[in-house]
Amino acid sequence: MKKLIQTLKNIWSIEELKDKIVYTLLLLLVYRIGSHIVLPGVDPNGLTQLGEKAKGGLLGIFDSFAGGAFSSASIFALGIMPYISASIFMQLMTILVPQLQKLQKEGESGRKKINQWTRYLTVIVTLFQASAYVTYLRDPNVAGGAISQALSATTFWALTTIILTAGTLFVMWLGERITDKGLGNGTSLIIMIGILARFPASVAAEFDSKMNRGGGGLLIFMIEIAVLIAIIMGLIVLVQGVRKIAINYAKQIVGNRQFGGARQFLPIKVNSAGVMPIIFAQAIMFLPTLLVGFNATKGIAATLSDHGNIWYMVIYSILVIGFTFLYTALIFNPKQIADNLKQNNGFIPGVKPGQPTADYIGSVMDKITLPGAIFLAFVGILPGIAKNLNVTSGFSTFFGGTSLLIMVGVILDTLQQIETHLLMRQYDGLMKGGRIQGRQTASTTSI
Repeated sequence: MKKLIQTLKNIWSIEELKDKIVYTLLLLLVYRIGSHIVLPGVDPNGLTQLGEKAKGGLLGIFDSFAGGAFSSASIFALGIMPYISASIFMQLMTILVPQLQKLQKEGESGRKKINQWTRYLTVIVTLFQASAYVTYLRDPNVAGGAISQALSATTFWALTTIILTAGTLFVMWLGERITDKGLGNGTSLIIMIGILARFPASVAAEFDSKMNRGGGGLLIFMIEIAVLIAIIMGLIVLVQGVRKIAINYAKQIVGNRQFGGARQFLPIKVNSAGVMPIIFAQAIMFLPTLLVGFNATKGIAATLSDHGNIWYMVIYSILVIGFTFLYTALIFNPKQIADNLKQNNGFIPGVKPGQPTADYIGSVMDKITLPGAIFLAFVGILPGIAKNLNVTSGFSTFFGGTSLLIMVGVILDTLQQIETHLLMRQYDGLMKGGRIQGRQTASTTSI
């Protein structure tokens, strides 16, 4: 405790770091305040059904990312997700389209152009999602009774679409400000704060469920909390220790012998794709729900909206594993690495330079990617498993999936940045047993 207090004093004594923390917290507070401002023409007292429908399935996950703004018909109801979708699309395009690859290599000016196009695409995506959200709100079984009759259908649609689009762009701007002048990772921090904002209510709902007759009682509730803590701590340990595991595994496959400059050019990763396959898979699973205006009550849309459905988990796992290999193939080019090895007089013992080296590196990467893909798929379906074990829908989303991975990853990244500031000024870090390893640690091996 004494060391913790001293560390907090050290953090607060660094003027630059203190300003970044205060600036970040203020912008996050603005975001949370905006998440509670209801759209004009909507009666917040009539949103009970909307809140109930947004508790489970993909709508629950979407609402979690938006910090509950989706279920409360807030001006930030769509959150940062349209910007995430646009960013993912542009990221893929910079890999697949040669012109964009060339633009990205131009440096800061090229990145600015790509960022500007991403913003334009965000507007288009937001307009589409806002229109679907308006249709969803006007459904009598969702929130139709909460919409003011003083506004015509056309006026309400136009007004709400404009406000939702402006809200998403403002949230996007907040994320960029946090990245530039705050602690960094602005978009990720906004998503994490949205997820954490729903945690107390989810815990309370789970407690009430277990304390009701037949719910299992306090003992079952305490066991669930213990399991959740164990999963979180296990994931943190895994992220922290996976670097050493990957290095040892790579040594076993490639060999421990010294060879040229190969080590320097082998970006071996257990999971090069990170959390992107889960995001891609959820985007695909969410598409039918979006096409029916968020109102997935039957058919394939209903199946793909229930994360506790066995078919959902099977399809989701296949998509995650498939996207892991696809995304890794897009960002990891064995042919280019083999050429770099050859140009720098590097080689792999027992493997001929050129195409044989590229084939060998590709096979090594496939062997390393497979366990990472299976791990992602397993973490992705954990919420569905928890739901089938009688955990409430809202609370089950914290047992795995994107929510847990984002929380763990962002917390580690933020702590790593704070620790970097401390170590630069010769203070002790946050951990006794070595430096914190976040997702963005500059190394050749990471998760």
